[in-house]
Amino acid sequence: MAEHTGPGTRDVAIVAFGQTGHRRTSDELSEVEMLMPVLHEVLAATGLKTSDIGFTCSGSSDYLAGRAFSFTMALDGVGAWPPISESHVEMDGAWALYEAWVKLQTGEADTALVYSYGKSSPGSVRDVLTRQLDPYYLAPLWPDSVALAALQAQALIDAGDTDEPTLAGVAARSRDAARANSHAQLGGSVPQGDYVVRPLRTGDCPPIGDGAAAVVLAAGERARELCARPAWIRGIDHRIEAHSLGVRDLTDSPSTRLAAERAGAFLRPVDTAELHAPFTSQEVVLRKALRLGDEVTVNPSGGALAANPVMAAGLIRLGEAAVRVHRGASDRALAHATSGPCLQQNLVAVLEGDPR
Repeated sequence: MAEHTGPGTRDVAIVAFGQTGHRRTSDELSEVEMLMPVLHEVLAATGLKTSDIGFTCSGSSDYLAGRAFSFTMALDGVGAWPPISESHVEMDGAWALYEAWVKLQTGEADTALVYSYGKSSPGSVRDVLTRQLDPYYLAPLWPDSVALAALQAQALIDAGDTDEPTLAGVAARSRDAARANSHAQLGGSVPQGDYVVRPLRTGDCPPIGDGAAAVVLAAGERARELCARPAWIRGIDHRIEAHSLGVRDLTDSPSTRLAAERAGAFLRPVDTAELHAPFTSQEVVLRKALRLGDEVTVNPSGGALAANPVMAAGLIRLGEAAVRVHRGASDRALAHATSGPCLQQNLVAVLEGDPR
């Protein structure tokens, strides 16, 4: 993946962000019904119509829906006629945003609509996520996502990088921050609870729920026309670890560090970081890889521990960081998204507002 900062790149910004209220279950709603209000929200915020959007890209998983090409149904909520320029990634929406960013870099479009959604409530998401694993050695053993995260947490404890009280502190801080987030599924004083898989307790794990999110991207002066203070994407990059967990050091995330370096995250300090850390132990790994000190506000939205709609939680991190730039609460923010077991794939973006 080539570096995407520096001369020659086109200025692209997040100009609008919307998300659903995240809930444990939304049985009464289809994916389209869940998504449509969010699409209307971001279009209304910019004054754009569907016909004004140059490119549309979505992120979702057919495994969650249990049917092939389920994402095509969501296009009913977007409006695919007259024909639109559209694409889809079988990934978190953060990677759909990356594709849209690349599209805008080509100059073939000036605006893009990016959305993602996931309904985890219909089935056992812990079992569904095992299908991401190596099909020859790991997948036949059916280790679920919590068990693998527990292996990572225990490796961190054994290395002296953290302990259970520290992990409990991460959970408490995140859920306390979520009090101010009206979209969060969990917030406030949530007990750590019993062990799910030792050393992870209920409070160390993300809630299972349904949700959707959307952003609008715009390039150059078009971004300033649509938003009073655009969140400029100054750098963005994504990397992947080796597929086999057995050849990785689970206490570190070199792919996150490299993505951050290529995105320019280490050039100047950031004041805010929205980290996609579904488990408390993963925040420990990410803080180290991203060199985040106590002076950085981490997950002011509550993060994935407060709401973790699969396939949308990473895009939400980018959106939450952008909103803080929009309203002047942040001047330089870092957003991170992950996919796969134990932080296997990682995307890092640096967002900045115009000088005040």
